[in-house]
Amino acid sequence: MPTVSMTVNGKAVSADVETRTLLVQYLRENLGLTGTHVGCDTSQCGACVVDLNGESVKSCTVLAVQLEGAKVTTIEGLAQGDKLHPMQEAFREHHALQCGFCTPGMVMSAIDLVKTNPKPSEREIREWLEGNLCRCTGYHNIVKAIGAAAETMRI
Repeated sequence: MPTVSMTVNGKAVSADVETRTLLVQYLRENLGLTGTHVGCDTSQCGACVVDLNGESVKSCTVLAVQLEGAKVTTIEGLAQGDKLHPMQEAFREHHALQCGFCTPGMVMSAIDLVKTNPKPSEREIREWLEGNLCRCTGYHNIVKAIGAAAETMRI
């Protein structure tokens, strides 16, 4: 089995992995980072979105062995101690979750959106989230939260 070494949430990690191991499996099974969810196994739902080298990706589409030297940030790597990331805080404040299953992927995708477009319109937010499915909220509060966080993150 090949060994893969990368930085996850600011910490160097290394493990032997089978060549078919997906990043989402590596995060959950090898590192115990279960905030990254497996929702569909077909790359449709977005529950597994993480930041990979500065861009949001569905971690079910990437093999762990491809990521030698990569930098990965998961939902667990956003908060600073007890202080939530502004996007996490906005989701909490604007009631942008119900069951919470899609929330980590939504938050990670939303952070990437705001990084690339600091002042997204409602339409742009909705278009960006097309690859992230929520079966509970109807998206209204998610869109509100992302808009509020975008404003906070610009300050």
